[in-house]
Amino acid sequence: MGERGRLGRLPVGLATLAFGVEAAVVGGIYAARYSGRKHRPAATFPVLAPVEADAAGDDITVYTYGADLYADMLAAISGAQEVIYFETFIWKGDEVGQKFKDALIAAAERGVKVYITYDTFANLVVRPAFFQFPPSVVVRRHPLFGGGGLHMLDPRNAGRDHRKILVIDHTMGFVGGYNIGALYERYWRDTHVGLRGQVVADLDFSFVDHWNSGPGGYRPLLPVPARAWEPRVTIHRNLPRYMVYPIRNMYLEAIDRATSHVMLTHAYFIPDADLTRSLLNAAERGVEVSIIVPNESNHVLADWMSRGCYDDLLAGGVKLYLYQNAMIHSKTATIDGVWSTVGTANLDRMSLAGNYEINVEMFSPDRKST
Repeated sequence: MGERGRLGRLPVGLATLAFGVEAAVVGGIYAARYSGRKHRPAATFPVLAPVEADAAGDDITVYTYGADLYADMLAAISGAQEVIYFETFIWKGDEVGQKFKDALIAAAERGVKVYITYDTFANLVVRPAFFQFPPSVVVRRHPLFGGGGLHMLDPRNAGRDHRKILVIDHTMGFVGGYNIGALYERYWRDTHVGLRGQVVADLDFSFVDHWNSGPGGYRPLLPVPARAWEPRVTIHRNLPRYMVYPIRNMYLEAIDRATSHVMLTHAYFIPDADLTRSLLNAAERGVEVSIIVPNESNHVLADWMSRGCYDDLLAGGVKLYLYQNAMIHSKTATIDGVWSTVGTANLDRMSLAGNYEINVEMFSPDRKST
């Protein structure tokens, strides 16, 4: 081999070496944390019954325990008469995942139109046979890559479908942080909302628009029912395909308006410079800023990166609470007792400028005590 050939291979070799070193370091970190864990620890976090509220005529149910949420979701699927839209990021092939699969198939067999979409990458560890459905169920897999060749490098094609949505008969919807699986049913602390009222049409639209605009040549879904103007309950969607990420700005606007308190709960809290500055500015003007994060999440690197911003936040008067005895996966905020959001987006770069995400924003002019 000539000198030019050897030099040409040098960058590839260095890149391979660098990747190998990084992989070894990451592997070592995970091995150090998870070595010796043979059994799933018992969850001892407080469990609250679902809480119902009203927002401008929309009925909202807040779920903080997976078993309660899954029971109501499965009941809704069993009662469906017309159409079901089901979208999830992770769908485990365990006993809980099988319950959802069986319920969706049963609905389709009794004549309900059932449409399912899930993220391919997030479910690579699930046996492929689990995702085989009869022809009566229409399944669209969010692809591993959004295009071939150089299109794979386009960030518009790289976003994962991190959303979790269930819509029943255009009248009932569920959205939030819960994936589907036994782990999440009883061992993770998360937050989801059930919706009834005008806002369900926006949830309908979110599913249909994603289905119709995605790759794969799937038959388009028909337009959803008319959507009303209702500024007090709003659906926000991050759309990598169009490089549109409104959820980050939603947070910035709300935090900048705070006068009393800001309360955040996030699984992976890695704020960018603008979000960090906004939180510190709020604390500086006398707003009580409190943030709940996992003491130990399921992603050790996310924990390391999150802790990198703790010193500045603590020094600026922000209160940080480490959630114990369970993985907290919620993506929620409430500000001044008048504004709240529940959704799928974490406060990290992957969610705020990378993935397909969806959040419900709720506003009430009547200040509530917290």
